[in-house]
Amino acid sequence: VAGAGEGGPSSSRVFVVRKDQDIYIQTLRKLFNESHGIFIGLQRSEEELAGKSRKAQLVQVSKNYRSVIRACMEDMHQAAISTRDPALHSQYSTQVSILSAMELIWNLCEILFVEAAAAGALLLRLLDWVRLHVCDVDNMVREVLSSENPSKHELFWNVVDIFVLQGRMDEARHLLSKEASANPTSVNMYKILDDLMKKMPVPSLGNTQTLTEMELKWQHWHEECQRYLQDGTFASNSHMESICKILLGDEDAILEKKELMTTWYHFLVTRLLYSHPTVKPMELRFYAQACMDLFLGGESSPEPLDTILMAAFEFEMHQVIKECSIALSNWWFVAHLTDLLDHCKLLQSHNLYFGSNMREFLLLEYASGLFSHHSLWQLGVDYFDHCPEYGRVYLELHIERIPLNTEQKALKVLRICEQRQMHEQVRSICKIMAMKALRNNRLGSALSWSIRAKDAAFATLISDRFLKDYCERGCFSDLDLIDNLGPSMLLSDRLTFLEKYREFHRLYGEKRFSDAAKLLLMLMTAHIAPCSFWMTLLTDALPLLEQKEVIFSAEQTYELMRCLEDLTAGKSNKQKFQDDDVETMKVEMLRLALARNLARVIVKEGTLEGS
Repeated sequence: VAGAGEGGPSSSRVFVVRKDQDIYIQTLRKLFNESHGIFIGLQRSEEELAGKSRKAQLVQVSKNYRSVIRACMEDMHQAAISTRDPALHSQYSTQVSILSAMELIWNLCEILFVEAAAAGALLLRLLDWVRLHVCDVDNMVREVLSSENPSKHELFWNVVDIFVLQGRMDEARHLLSKEASANPTSVNMYKILDDLMKKMPVPSLGNTQTLTEMELKWQHWHEECQRYLQDGTFASNSHMESICKILLGDEDAILEKKELMTTWYHFLVTRLLYSHPTVKPMELRFYAQACMDLFLGGESSPEPLDTILMAAFEFEMHQVIKECSIALSNWWFVAHLTDLLDHCKLLQSHNLYFGSNMREFLLLEYASGLFSHHSLWQLGVDYFDHCPEYGRVYLELHIERIPLNTEQKALKVLRICEQRQMHEQVRSICKIMAMKALRNNRLGSALSWSIRAKDAAFATLISDRFLKDYCERGCFSDLDLIDNLGPSMLLSDRLTFLEKYREFHRLYGEKRFSDAAKLLLMLMTAHIAPCSFWMTLLTDALPLLEQKEVIFSAEQTYELMRCLEDLTAGKSNKQKFQDDDVETMKVEMLRLALARNLARVIVKEGTLEGS
C-alpha cells in the first residue's frame, strides 16, 4: 500500500495491486508443472484405502511434493552460480532461500500432521529433519575430513560436537578414534566415552521395544554417564567432558554450542534427544517455546519462519497456513499443503465465513494466478475442476479473458469448454474467431467458426459474402469446406442455398445437365435462393437453354418464364437494375432463349406423342 499515512477517514490512499510475479520466473516453471501432476494424482487416488495404507499413500504424496521443491531449489542454485548478472544472482539466491524455507516447513508438517509420528518415532523423524535442513556445517565437516591429520585440525572438535548434537554417533565415534590414535594419553577416556556413545539407547521404528522399555534403558544409561562425569573421568580433557555433559542433556553445555547449531529448532531436537527421547507430539509445544526463548535469549525477535514453525509445533494447522500465506510470495505452497491436509481429513471442520472452505479458497487463488500466464493457464483449468463449489464459475470467468492470439490456442480453449459443456463460452469463442477471420477476409475459416458457434445470423452473413465474391470473381473460394458442409448447411437458409448452388455447379461441371437444371429450378421455385440472386440463377440457366439437346421440359420452361416475370415485375421504377442497359439486355436474352427452348421442347414433345 502506498501513501497509507496517518490521515483521517478522508485521507487519500493509493493501493498498488501486484500480480503474482513468481509464475513468470522461468526456473519455477518446473515447480508448477510437476506439482500439477502430483496434485491430479492425489485427487484421483484411492480414498477407499484405510488406515496404514492410506497414510503411507499420503506420506508418499508429501515426499513427492518435497522432491519437486528440492529439484527446483537445485536448479535455482545452479542458475545463481552460473549467472554473471548481480541482479539475477541476487534474485536466484533469494528464491533458493524461499524454497529451502518452504521445504523445511513442509517436511515438519509431513512429520507432525501427515505421518502423525508417535512418541519414539517422532524423535527419529525430527533428527532426520534437522540433519537434512541444517546444512551450514557440511562445509566444515568436509574441510576437516579431507585434511591430512583431521585430529590436529583447528575445527576437529567442532565437527565432533556437530555430529553429537545431530545424534550422528557413528560418525562422531569414527572421528574420536582418530584423536585416540594420535593422542595415546587420552585412549582410556576415549574408550569410556566411545562405550557410552555406543550404548546410548535410541527409539526404534519397529515394534521391537515398548516406550517403557526404552525409557528404562535410557534412565540406566543416563545414570552411567552421570557417574563418569561426577568421578571426574573426563576432567583432564575439556572437549570430552563437554561431550559427556551434552549426552546428559545439560542445557548450558548444549547452549554453549549455539553457533554450531545455528537455529533454535536444532537446539530443540538436540535437547529432546538427550533429555526426553520419548517425547509425545502434544508435549512438543512446551519444549519448542522454551527452546526458542532460550536460544534467542531476548536478543532478537522471532522471524516469520520461526513463527510458522512454532505454530506447527503447537499443532495449529490453520495458523501455519495463515502465516505462510502472509510470508510467502505465491499461493503455490499454501494451496498444495492445504489440499494434502484436507485429504488427511484434518481440515474438515474449518469453513470460511463467505461459504467456501479453506482448501477451495486457496486453490481458487492459486489457479487464478496461473491464468494470468500465457501457457500455465492450462494447469489452472485442472485446479478449478477440483473445486466443487466455485471452480466452474471461476473457470467460466477466466476462460473468457484468455487472449485468443492464434487459431491453435482458440481450438485448445474451445476443446476445454466443450469437454465441460460450457456452451455459452463455446459460442462466444467461436463468434470471436469468426469475426477475426472475417476481418482478415478468410471466409472459409469464418464460416467454419460460425457453424461451430451454431450462429445462424453470422452464417447467413458469411454465406452472402461467399455469394457476393462469386458474383464478382465467377468462382468459389474454400470449395472443400462448402462441399463438405453436410447437415451443417441446415443452420441457415442462406447456407443451405450456398451448398445447393455449389452442388449445381458441380453437376454442371460433371455434364449432368438434367440434374443441374432440376436443382436450379428448385432453388427458385422453393424460394431457397434469395430474390436478389435470381437474376444470377437465370443467367446460369442460359447455357443449359442453349444446349443442342433439350434440357428443360415445357413445364420447367414455363416455371423459368414465371420466375423471370416475377423478378422484373418486382422491380419498381425506383428500384431499377443498377446497370440498366446490361440488365435489360440480360432479360431480353433470357426471354429469347426461353422462347426458343419452349418452341424446341413443344416440337420434341409433339414428335414423341405422334410416334
